[in-house]
Amino acid sequence: MTTTSPTEARAPRAAGSPSFEAQRAALAGVVAIPVTPFAEDGSVDPDTYRALLRRLLDGGITTLTPNGNTGEFYALTPSERRLVTELTVEEAGDRAAILVGVGHDVPTAVASARHARDLGAQMVMVHQPVHPYVSQSGWVDYHRAIAEAVPELGVVPYLRNAQLTGARLAELADACPNVIGVKYAVPDAARFAAFARDAGLERFVWVAGLAEPYAPSYFSAGATGFTSGLVNVAPSVSLTMLEALRSGDYPTAMKVWEQIRRFEELRAANGSANNVTVVKEALSSLGLCRREVRPPSRPLPESERAEVAAIAAGWSI
Repeated sequence: MTTTSPTEARAPRAAGSPSFEAQRAALAGVVAIPVTPFAEDGSVDPDTYRALLRRLLDGGITTLTPNGNTGEFYALTPSERRLVTELTVEEAGDRAAILVGVGHDVPTAVASARHARDLGAQMVMVHQPVHPYVSQSGWVDYHRAIAEAVPELGVVPYLRNAQLTGARLAELADACPNVIGVKYAVPDAARFAAFARDAGLERFVWVAGLAEPYAPSYFSAGATGFTSGLVNVAPSVSLTMLEALRSGDYPTAMKVWEQIRRFEELRAANGSANNVTVVKEALSSLGLCRREVRPPSRPLPESERAEVAAIAAGWSI
């Protein structure tokens, strides 16, 4: 297969095709990943989920990603994923752009993307393929099949594969102009800087997909947005970091970084085993939702809960 260099001329956009300007703008900010709260019987708790969404919206968040990893995407059933999408679109209304997480096999991902489109969502985020054998050309084919099925939606690949080259992303976007941004989650700022430039730095919106801990270094290399699970707990903290990064005030951004450091270290420990657990524990300590998570995650041990509660209580929430 012949790849297209990002420096070569691009095919003009088809007449009448969407410009995705609003979607691109929505990605250049705090891209919140809401948790999915569970009721006492283990089912999704719609009322609590809506309340958590209202808290984010009232806190100034304008981009929401239902069915992200912090929302326990892989632990939800297909009907639960549809429910979460529906609740998010209904609750947000015109207050936020909706970037719906989709994935699994191609037919499932396409069906989820079309469901999101029919509800009025503006974008989909395509989860990193979990198949153990992923070729670079196969990665392009997978995302192309999804993007071509919903040309009206902005498409954002969630990229965690350090082996993928920027030229492959450029190849995908040559075929699918609705691929407008990237959630880049390889923990290597130098690799990100090179990848973004190989793919086309100005061509895509670059979202730092490893949240606040990596946002300062990734912004210095060209990112203009970052994802956040912490935002569920303290929207103002995430927005303070965004404001500092947008203005180039790295000393202030790093003060926020120090403020959240221990919280994010707890989430990242042991291969991010407690990534969602710590967020839900903090929300539980604030009386906002139950702490329960689904396997393969696990609730935080009693001995570690006090530290999380103390951190959350210390933020201006």
